[in-house]
Amino acid sequence: MEKTWIKKEKAEFAEIENLANVLDIDQNIANLLLQRGIKNEKEAKAFFEPDLSNLHDPFLMKDMNIAVDRVSTAIEKNERILIYGDYDVDGTTSVALIYSFFKERYDNLGYYIPDRYREGYGISFEGVDYAAENNYSLIIALDCGIKAIKKVEYANSKDIDFIICDHHLPGDEIPNAVAVLDPKRSDCNYPYKDLSGCGVGFKFLQGYAKINEIPFDELIPYLDLVAVSIASDIVPVTGENRVLTYFGLKRLNSEPRIGLSSIIKISRMTGKELSVNDIVFKIGPRINAAGRIESGSQAVDLLVSRDDAMAKEMGDRIDDYNKTRRDIDREITREALQVIAGDPKLLNSRSTVLYNPVWHKGVIGIVASRLIETYYRPTVILTESNGSATGSARSVPGFDLYKAIDACGDLLENFGGHMYAAGLTMKKENVRAFQQRFEEVVNRTITDEQLIPKVEIDAEIQFGDISDKFFRELKRFEPFGPGNMAPLFVSRNVYDYGTSRIVGASAEHLKLELVQDQDPNKPISAIAFGQANKSQEIRWKKSFDISYSVEENNFRGEVTLQLNVKDIKINET
Repeated sequence: MEKTWIKKEKAEFAEIENLANVLDIDQNIANLLLQRGIKNEKEAKAFFEPDLSNLHDPFLMKDMNIAVDRVSTAIEKNERILIYGDYDVDGTTSVALIYSFFKERYDNLGYYIPDRYREGYGISFEGVDYAAENNYSLIIALDCGIKAIKKVEYANSKDIDFIICDHHLPGDEIPNAVAVLDPKRSDCNYPYKDLSGCGVGFKFLQGYAKINEIPFDELIPYLDLVAVSIASDIVPVTGENRVLTYFGLKRLNSEPRIGLSSIIKISRMTGKELSVNDIVFKIGPRINAAGRIESGSQAVDLLVSRDDAMAKEMGDRIDDYNKTRRDIDREITREALQVIAGDPKLLNSRSTVLYNPVWHKGVIGIVASRLIETYYRPTVILTESNGSATGSARSVPGFDLYKAIDACGDLLENFGGHMYAAGLTMKKENVRAFQQRFEEVVNRTITDEQLIPKVEIDAEIQFGDISDKFFRELKRFEPFGPGNMAPLFVSRNVYDYGTSRIVGASAEHLKLELVQDQDPNKPISAIAFGQANKSQEIRWKKSFDISYSVEENNFRGEVTLQLNVKDIKINET
């Protein structure tokens, strides 16, 4: 698929030169800082050296004082407390966070993760019944609940109180819970709106610790869970999230909890400096696999485990679930691509909506993302669950998926999510009408530019600019993620050194050695994932331009610099 390269505007030369001199850094690095709005030494220090003291006061969040008072009262009265969370990474890490913290100080509590297939997303009537049957009088809901109007009322009828800690967009009505912590509430003045569900849970613990004079240092061991949630839920790595991720990664790399340590070993990452990417592609999918294939509660069992042998056994089991998940999502993706390719109307649509009642519910969100790699447009994948059509939706950058689904709200039983990802349920007989309406809404509101994948280039540089010092300064921009992506560069008129080859289990990647005219005898290593189709043209000794990030490649203990090539454009002349 052809991609459009968009190069960011370079900062003014005088500003670049001044900042480079003040900070004693490379001018290319100074330009990257200025593009991120960092203009002086003080701002650069705050960016390069995140500080936990810069976290906001948790009591700026609406209902925080009520939530802390309610859980304190529950503990004083020895009430049973149920920690309830969604079955994905954000939900299970949130439950592990709150449960682990209070378990150190209070014993009369348990946790509950709804079954993806039997109960579906979020708070369920079955979960409330479980709480009633087991004499829980307080439920702390994490990463869900902001739209659970009826379920909270049902709990109220059974004399069960709710504290909701969510980060999703509220509907028109806020649930009648004792406290609702959600920075996206229109009546909440909390200064940072993009916390993960686990991040909201951490603020709740921060508030509880502050009132109960628990030293903040006692919260630091839980930051590995917060970092895993932020990375896996693809929330912006800016502001408060950047601070939490920075220190969470430090914890993950030095003293991870036993359960996460087990996943790190299984993923063969022991001894490697873990990054956000390692969480996204290695740790997160394994945690997610428990809820996709079996039960999300098994992920919590692992994350709260204190026994090495048990953690290894559970980690191996979850790794097996992940292998099963991979096989299933590949097969469904193959089937979905065949459906689109065989239907001219679907091929020419500006959205994708597919329904197959036998597709595995646990992987349809992944399938939606995979289809976007081939057909770059808003995508909804539906299957049957509990007699309804239920599914996951994914968007392309710049297009508000949530708003488009909301425009089809009269055809849905329920829905929730973000601008770029959502879940939805409808009656099976409404699927065809939804397909038609969703396509109409997308066709009316999406722009032609939004249907073309883009590579946003930070700067044009020469291979000669890429030194060890340059990379050391570049690493200080970490942790990377939405809002602070790894800088992408373009280098022009590069050539294959003659040793490039196709690699990968399915021969889909290119392992490259590249040179530039300025230094034709000094090749630099590169990897181009999923671009083996460019191998023939590259071997013809044509010059080409590449867009790429710079990273470390750790191979058999030897660490070298490597270009991660995002796109290749062959020069025709």
